[in-house]
Amino acid sequence: MRDTLAVILGGGAGTRLFPLTRHRSKPAVPLAGKYRLIDIPISNCVNSELMRMFVVTQYNSASLNRHVARAYRFDRFGHGFVTILAAEQTPDSDKWYQGTADAVRQCLQHIDPYPHRRVLILSGDQLYRMDFNTLSAHHRSSWADLTVATIPVTADEAPAFGILKTDADGVITEFHEKPARDQLDGLDSPVSAKMREQGRIYLASMGIYMFERDVLREVLLSDPSQADFGHQIIPAAIRERRVVSYPFDGYWSDIGTVRSFYDANLALAMPEPEFDLYDEDAPIYTNARTLPPAKVQGSNVRNSMICEASVVADATVEHSVIGIRSFISTGAEIRRTVMLGADYLPWRDPSRRPGLNPPPAPGIGPNSVVEGAIIDKNVQVGANCRITNAEGVQEADGDDWYIRDGVIVLPKNAIIPDGTVI
Repeated sequence: MRDTLAVILGGGAGTRLFPLTRHRSKPAVPLAGKYRLIDIPISNCVNSELMRMFVVTQYNSASLNRHVARAYRFDRFGHGFVTILAAEQTPDSDKWYQGTADAVRQCLQHIDPYPHRRVLILSGDQLYRMDFNTLSAHHRSSWADLTVATIPVTADEAPAFGILKTDADGVITEFHEKPARDQLDGLDSPVSAKMREQGRIYLASMGIYMFERDVLREVLLSDPSQADFGHQIIPAAIRERRVVSYPFDGYWSDIGTVRSFYDANLALAMPEPEFDLYDEDAPIYTNARTLPPAKVQGSNVRNSMICEASVVADATVEHSVIGIRSFISTGAEIRRTVMLGADYLPWRDPSRRPGLNPPPAPGIGPNSVVEGAIIDKNVQVGANCRITNAEGVQEADGDDWYIRDGVIVLPKNAIIPDGTVI
């Protein structure tokens, strides 16, 4: 992969992930209690020995930039780097990024000086594990101008994706953006016998693209009005270039909504999750913090992950993800909940706490019950609260709380008073 550069797209405003994206970009959203979403594509690159990466950012990018700078420092002999390319106004363009393709187009001036033959475009908000060496070998052996990574989906899943149709050689012949369920006739593609048995006969674009260098420049510069890869660049390239599919049948989740984020995190806490965080041959990297172990005292914990520096004191935790420095008090009950952790523990000296006006006691108060929720960083839930969405509300806004896709979300730094019922 020494002849390839990776460009990781930081995404737009992330409105479907609000309020998790109120103070941060999508790739900076915490994952599995100790990682961030951006760690997934970067780790896939490092594990594939693709060591030259650009991260293109625009919205709420401060925390993402800070995390990348702290987590990814390569030695001077390896020539590897992870470089942030923030949106900027230049003599050639006074506009912010208008879409995924426009973001890469505006960054070409920073990418081109580095020697390379191919460019791998990645999303910063997906959960998957892929060996990019295999993708690259497929790209080269297919004599492709552009390779699109695809994943087989069922007819019920297809309307949520861009669907690609291929011929017997894997060459993409058609593209259909989010076709309706009754418009899928004739859009199936050749897939493995295993996928066909499962009804996964439609190929969905994963938003992962490998371009030949010259081809990328030509498709981006020939029509500056084309701002998006999925909606414009890829469909046009299919008509004019040799575009092939790279079939992928492993685990993949697009973390685009509050519900998908919630489900993906809880899946990691299952006894045998489809995505294995414990794979020693392909680890997930992140900021190497120096934190003490988690402490569990007289508690009942089942099917959960509890991250470093957390304290669970005489509480119940079931099928949940508990992030770093989480504090769960006596008598509390946490079920089917994703806690993103905290920047400090409740007893830390207030004068040394990070942030502006941080909550005095982040964590879950005594005898509180939390079910089916996402608790963002530094949230303080008081004593005797019931946060369960007992009425099954799908969408709602309250004082320091939201419900999205049926999931309660307590935003960063929220303070939930004693006795609150949500």
